[in-house]
Amino acid sequence: MERPGAGDRVGEAMAEVDRRTFLPPDQHRFADADQALPIGHHATCSQPSTVAQMLVLLGAAPGHRVLDVGSGSGWTTAILARLVAPAGEVVGVELEPALVDVGRANLAAFTTTRGGGAPARIEPAVPGALGLPAHAPYDRILVSAEAGHLPEALLDQLGDSGRMVLPVRGRLVLARLDGGRLRTDSYGSYRFVPLRPP
Repeated sequence: MERPGAGDRVGEAMAEVDRRTFLPPDQHRFADADQALPIGHHATCSQPSTVAQMLVLLGAAPGHRVLDVGSGSGWTTAILARLVAPAGEVVGVELEPALVDVGRANLAAFTTTRGGGAPARIEPAVPGALGLPAHAPYDRILVSAEAGHLPEALLDQLGDSGRMVLPVRGRLVLARLDGGRLRTDSYGSYRFVPLRPP
């Protein structure tokens, strides 16, 4: 059961982050549509209602350190920066080099015009490493690509009482560390691009 107000906080944060800023110009007219949109390089900007569900399950709160795996255009990174402000931190990691540049530019453009979030940045994926283990542990990990199973490499990067949300074989999975024990729940039916090894 999610804490009261989690959905309200997510809705407010998403309302503050204009999706258009994070889309290619030819997709701007679809920014308000509740659908995944192409951003190039075989990647998409996820469907807003799906992002909202993932963020409510994630439960990112002020002061949290968050890893955003598959940061893409930087949209979820910017939303997370709102949710963990003022004292938190968000690190996006992206496998596709061109999208690292796009995400960084989008994040900088948004921060310049709107500001107000926690520190956020996007880093290129490290060859042979899933996530960013050198910067672990994280309080929360959001994964915007579909895995075939719960990745141990990412679970190892969670801190005490950490949470990770990711799609696994078409289901949205919430993985939580609770007193050293891993607990998982799954929700709904979703489609994402596949999680690729770096």
